[in-house]
Amino acid sequence: MSNDTSKKPVLQAVPSAPKPSREAAMEAVKTLIAWAGDNPEREGLKDTPKRVVNAYAEWFKGYDEDPAEVLSRVFEDVSGYDDMVILREIDVESHCEHHIAPFLGKAWVAYLPTDKVVGISKIVKVVEIFAKRLQTQETMTAQIAQAIDDALKPRGTAVMIDAKHECMTTRGVHHPNVSTVTSQFTGEFKTNQALQERFIRMIGRG
Repeated sequence: MSNDTSKKPVLQAVPSAPKPSREAAMEAVKTLIAWAGDNPEREGLKDTPKRVVNAYAEWFKGYDEDPAEVLSRVFEDVSGYDDMVILREIDVESHCEHHIAPFLGKAWVAYLPTDKVVGISKIVKVVEIFAKRLQTQETMTAQIAQAIDDALKPRGTAVMIDAKHECMTTRGVHHPNVSTVTSQFTGEFKTNQALQERFIRMIGRG
């Protein structure tokens, strides 16, 4: 499992070049089909460029969404609650930035509130925003924790992700049963080993 690094993760994706047109993207798909050895004009493939571009718009919609905005609506009436808030087994559907191959798994997220909490669906949404970008699992894990820390100023945040990467299961080394586990602990979750271990037990990973 990986832990905190001193380098703060980049939470906002900044494009380095103007976004190509939809038509240019479809032409690029046609080129890849031809490079693979097939005819992009044959009946079964004629509409594939359009389908692929539509799929990309869904898979990578996280570039158009801001996690800080999602976490901006908080509730300050916590009635003295100061223990963990945990969300277990959040679905993760992302694509690796090295091969644009899917990686699929689960995320577990917890934070220790100070004087405010956020709607639980917002935490799920933050996971989804970072997942719907080209990613490495390590970076995504750190980004989720940092976004929660920045918005809620909790006493600590814990994030764990367990996923299988198709860039390893369907190509390369071809090991379909290997999953990757990453974790990020901040604040009291990082400094208090007993608290960290309690989180791991409570999510069923101990």
